[in-house]
Amino acid sequence: MNMDKKKLLMIGGGVLVLAVAIVVFIAKSKPSIIVDPVTVLKQSSVGIPKEEDRLAVQSALIEFEKSGALGPYFSGSYGCVVFPTIGKGGLGIGGAHGAGWVFKQGQLTGISKMTQLTIGFQAGGQAYSQIIFFENETAYTRFTGGNFEFGAQASAVALTVGASAQASTAGGATAGAGSAQAKTAYTDGMAVFTLAKGGLMYEASLGGQKYNYSPELK
Repeated sequence: MNMDKKKLLMIGGGVLVLAVAIVVFIAKSKPSIIVDPVTVLKQSSVGIPKEEDRLAVQSALIEFEKSGALGPYFSGSYGCVVFPTIGKGGLGIGGAHGAGWVFKQGQLTGISKMTQLTIGFQAGGQAYSQIIFFENETAYTRFTGGNFEFGAQASAVALTVGASAQASTAGGATAGAGSAQAKTAYTDGMAVFTLAKGGLMYEASLGGQKYNYSPELK
């Protein structure tokens, strides 16, 4: 009887080991699910209280994704802030303002208000969307830590759908037609892109843009 019990225990142990091996094999063989970072941001935007704002952010994300240039930024950045609409206009003295929603590692964290006053040659009026990517936690903290302002020489990349782009927040931004992905490039930990929604504006500098941040979404 003792031998029979030992045999049963050995057989049972072998079956258990085999079952575990099968489970591990199935788990490893199961294809990994790749989550689209833009989809994650759109899902996180459900935390925006007002439906109008929520839909505006989701729409802006879709349009930025359509540009075909921002894949490396969406997938590799620490976070971003999305401004669905910034209104800008002026003749001689111009101004701009808009509200944006801030994300950290795919999660909605707060709201940012932007204002800008510029003096110099400019004409026309423009409404555009703007997105700022943060390369790392340091850049994110700098933006959300208090009143943040871009330097006088800062500029954004003006995108068109299907454009490739090279980003710079210190001047020298370019964008050209094509479907190639942009090489990920940040200046001082940030990369800024805009998409025109209509109108014409001769001045595209970020200089003078001031941002404040609040974790309160109301």
